[in-house]
Amino acid sequence: MKKIDIRYWAGAAVFIGMGLFLYIQFLSPGRAAGDGSNKSIYDLKHGSGAYTVASDLEKKGLIRSADYFKLYMRLTGMQDELKAGSYELNDGMSTETIASVLTEGKVRMMQFTIPEGWHNRQIAELMVEKGFAKNAEEFLKLTHDPAILKKYNIPADSTEGYLFPETYTISYGYPLAKIHEAMLERFFDELSKAEPPENLSPKELHKRVILASIIEREAARKDELPEMSRVFLNRLDKGMRLESCATIQYLLPKPREKLYEKDLKIPSPYNTYEHGGLPPGPISNPGLPALKAAFHPTEGDFLFFVLKPDGSHYFSKTFQEHVKAKHKYLGS
Repeated sequence: MKKIDIRYWAGAAVFIGMGLFLYIQFLSPGRAAGDGSNKSIYDLKHGSGAYTVASDLEKKGLIRSADYFKLYMRLTGMQDELKAGSYELNDGMSTETIASVLTEGKVRMMQFTIPEGWHNRQIAELMVEKGFAKNAEEFLKLTHDPAILKKYNIPADSTEGYLFPETYTISYGYPLAKIHEAMLERFFDELSKAEPPENLSPKELHKRVILASIIEREAARKDELPEMSRVFLNRLDKGMRLESCATIQYLLPKPREKLYEKDLKIPSPYNTYEHGGLPPGPISNPGLPALKAAFHPTEGDFLFFVLKPDGSHYFSKTFQEHVKAKHKYLGS
């Protein structure tokens, strides 16, 4: 009886195997559904199973048979390996190829760049433009999240100043909250390159980030950042107001090429023409050169600077020297 059972099951296995072979070879359900002209972006959501995916792909005309896709996924053990993400697919791909793409996580990628000196409102607008956020408020709400501020030891009411300017490469559909945290993590990863003092407290770091955010917006040339840093530190040491135009620009809905006398009187703790000391928070997200300059300013007694026609600055040690420089370069 045992020999008969063995022969029976062996024959059945051969028969089933031949049937599957003929099914695949002649009906070709696993072959490409078309010539590749039908291109589609397929968003595989978290928790989607092979049955749902198979049905979606068949409806989009990307595979010949949903049943074959499900069978293939089950026989290969790939049905539990599907990875959420946004994928670029076309009907020129075989079922096997599509299954491989969806289980290996070969998601569609995109890049975006945060320029040095952008503030959080500008970044929020970019997130909307790129389709990561529905509106700017959605992103800005994340920047004020108390849990995030506590997690990264930021002694402020927002992450302004801590979103590192960089070109980021992420997958489509990447959660907005994770994009925000990726910028924060990059900041702290890069911070050591600015060579801060050891055992720097979060409060002391915050002061330097504020300074870096100001000099980032003031200096047009990177080689002037250390001098710019020295000017503001000297003014702080002497109890002088910073009188930074960049802090006024931060208060405006949109930056302007020219500020007016009335702008210098805007009532705000960020107005460094009206208030002494540093503003309450950063006015931009500084890059590495600005952060390094905030920690390592040049030596000197500079207290003033004036913008020259070529975009560089003239740095002065006395008010009289500053007046002469303004007359020379600005005609005033």
